[in-house]
Amino acid sequence: MGQLFVVPTPVGNMEDMTFRAIRVLKEADMILAEDTRTSSVLLHHYDIKNELHSHHKFNEHQQVQRVVERILAGSNVALISDAGTPGISDPGFLLVRECVKNGIEVQTLPGATAFVPALVSSGLPCDKFCFEGFLPQKKGRQKRLSELQNEERTMIFYESPYRVLKALEQFGEVFGTERQVSCCREISKVHEESVRGTIAEVIQHFTEREPKGEFVIVVAGKEKE
Repeated sequence: MGQLFVVPTPVGNMEDMTFRAIRVLKEADMILAEDTRTSSVLLHHYDIKNELHSHHKFNEHQQVQRVVERILAGSNVALISDAGTPGISDPGFLLVRECVKNGIEVQTLPGATAFVPALVSSGLPCDKFCFEGFLPQKKGRQKRLSELQNEERTMIFYESPYRVLKALEQFGEVFGTERQVSCCREISKVHEESVRGTIAEVIQHFTEREPKGEFVIVVAGKEKE
């Protein structure tokens, strides 16, 4: 029986790839990538030429059983996403779950995950936090925000640049515009930036400056009474 290796890849800077991750990818019988075009750049950079297949949210349900059977037959399979750790707001959960059900060993390598540096550099409490990832774009969005209204832990959200202002305005409506927030963009890239302040102040900042890049928004929890 083979194994499944869940391999984090850089969220920006190529130097964030670990030695172990490179070795595992070079030794794997098959690599599953969220987008083979994106991952090919990384693999080429590290001279990794293994068998590569796409594995994304539109085909993972159809592929899972085939991949499991291949691992059971003795192949070692490595799973990567476009950036960061697979399974964290990226495909991966279904395959890991099926491997576990079938008694297949799953090794998840430590490595890059966008929300960790954003949380630590936010200046907000990071001893206890809740990770929300991407909020629903339409249905269920307001309901989820209402459920978080009294959350006392620091909250972490992923957001695209096109919805950053809308998200901040909604946070202001639900949490109050004086709540502290940190918007971190382009983590580990050349133009990495954290904009910190009250929700009102950060809204003003991005009203004057167009949001660019992928964002991690870290919002302070409700103060204990």
